[in-house]
Amino acid sequence: MEAASPEDVAAAIRFAGSHGIEVGVRLTGHGIINHLENVLLVHTGRLDELTVHPDEAWVRVGAGVRWDRVLQEAAVFGLAPLAGSSPDVGIVGYLTGGGIGPVARTYGVAADRIRAIEVVTGDGEFRRVTPTEHPDLFWALRGGKGALGIVTAVEFDLVHLVEIYGGAVYFDGADAEKVLDTWAEWCPSLIEEGTTSIAILRLPDVPFVPWQLAGRMSVAVRFAWIGDPADGQRVFAPMLAAAPPVLAMVGPMPYTELRRIHADPSDPLPVHEHAALLDELNDDVLDALLAAAGPDADDCRQLMVEIRQLGGAVAMAQEHASALCHRDAEYSYLSIGIPAGPDAEATIRNAEDIGRLIEPWTTGGTLPNFAASDDPHDVVRTYDRETLERLADLIETYDPDSVLRAARPIREALLLSVPED
Repeated sequence: MEAASPEDVAAAIRFAGSHGIEVGVRLTGHGIINHLENVLLVHTGRLDELTVHPDEAWVRVGAGVRWDRVLQEAAVFGLAPLAGSSPDVGIVGYLTGGGIGPVARTYGVAADRIRAIEVVTGDGEFRRVTPTEHPDLFWALRGGKGALGIVTAVEFDLVHLVEIYGGAVYFDGADAEKVLDTWAEWCPSLIEEGTTSIAILRLPDVPFVPWQLAGRMSVAVRFAWIGDPADGQRVFAPMLAAAPPVLAMVGPMPYTELRRIHADPSDPLPVHEHAALLDELNDDVLDALLAAAGPDADDCRQLMVEIRQLGGAVAMAQEHASALCHRDAEYSYLSIGIPAGPDAEATIRNAEDIGRLIEPWTTGGTLPNFAASDDPHDVVRTYDRETLERLADLIETYDPDSVLRAARPIREALLLSVPED
């Protein structure tokens, strides 16, 4: 059903509860998961309010708003939201999963900027949630995704930012080892003004892919610098010198063009993702990645194998704790493949094989937005035991009749999780 107000959302949840069915929520289709049988799907696209408060540098948005609109409207006042790498995704899903974007090492996790959340919980009640009003929900909704309710609006702080130095430089796949080695050596020296990631790409030969990258393997180094562009250019120089680029698009850019850094597709795709976290990038990890996804890995079926540097402001302690775990990891790992057609199962197996290959160097954890899944085994990796137990307790309080589809994996994960000695 299409919701035009919080009352519509509450009515849908109450109807589902009285008829013994579950409720799910969608806006864009990004991050969609399967198993929606016996689910009443609530679409939030009509909840599209947006008001920027420039004097106090914050914004109120409805659950139907996407990041690109906030980027454009905030820029009028010299302000910016901490959007993710794809401005085409919805705001609510990104923020409730934490939100670690292209400038995260400088400004931190986007969910830490939230002032208030308006939500209809699983008992069908509308609640306004702040650090002092329903503080238990304020903790849970920032990192707990949609397990406690359907968010109808959110208010969060903006930052004063108009331009950054950034973009991406692409290298030929044959130079993957040199580029990876250079990036791994360069990252520890990067101060908090810089945020970076690296990705091994195998992009299809289709019209929307630049001809320099289409139908071939390449390596992308992404970079965002907050501060003097001349300093950013100097800091990024070692990466530009790592090998001859096949395509370089790095320089001063409006923050509203944030999508240029990762160049994520704007439309949802039927993807399979495998995510992990690492505390270091040593030679053994790099060798494993090259063996599994480098130029000699003819059986690699992943469109992208990516590592993002974390640290900096991501790991800083915040005034208000949240359900986002594992923010002290140094790097995140993510592979993305398209499990479609006759090779679908092979694509999934390949992703899992790569994951097992690097497993000895992973922390055992994942981040919510990088591991969108209704598999309780994935949920166990997303939250530590204490957080999982607290989320499950809150679900029992605010969704006693088990109406929310997003809450089920939390309940199931708790049964799998074994307390530490």
